[in-house]
Amino acid sequence: MILIAIILGCAIGAILGMYAPIIPYSYSGYLAIAIIAALDSVFGGISSVLKGNFDLKIFVTGFFGNAILAMLLTYLGQRLNVDIYLAAIVVFVGRMFTNLSMIRRYYLDKWQKRKQENIEVKVESEVKVAKAKKEEK
Repeated sequence: MILIAIILGCAIGAILGMYAPIIPYSYSGYLAIAIIAALDSVFGGISSVLKGNFDLKIFVTGFFGNAILAMLLTYLGQRLNVDIYLAAIVVFVGRMFTNLSMIRRYYLDKWQKRKQENIEVKVESEVKVAKAKKEEK
C-alpha cells in the first residue's frame, strides 16, 4: 500500500514538474526548506514503518506541519534579517541522518540474520551428509 502511494506520488510529481512553471528565485529558499522538512518526515515515516508504529495521521500532519513551520521560520528570518532557517536546516537534516542510520541498521541486521541462517542451513546439511557417509561405512 505504501509502495503504491510512493510510486503514485513520484509519478504525479514528475508529471506536474514537467508542466509546472519555474519557481521564482525569491521563493526558492522557501521551497528548499520545505523540501528538507518534507524529506525529514518521509525518512521518519519509513523508520516508523520499520519499527512497526506507523500512523498515517501523524505522518500527514507532520509532513505538512514541518514544511509550513520551516517556511514560516524562513519568512520570519528574512523579515528580521536573521538566518533563522539555518536552525531548521540543522534540526531537520540531523533528524534525517538519525532516521537514515536507523533504517540502515535495520536492513544490515536483517541481512546479517539471513546470512547467519544460510550458514546454519549449510552446516546442518553438511552434518547430515557427513553422518550419512559415516553410516554407509
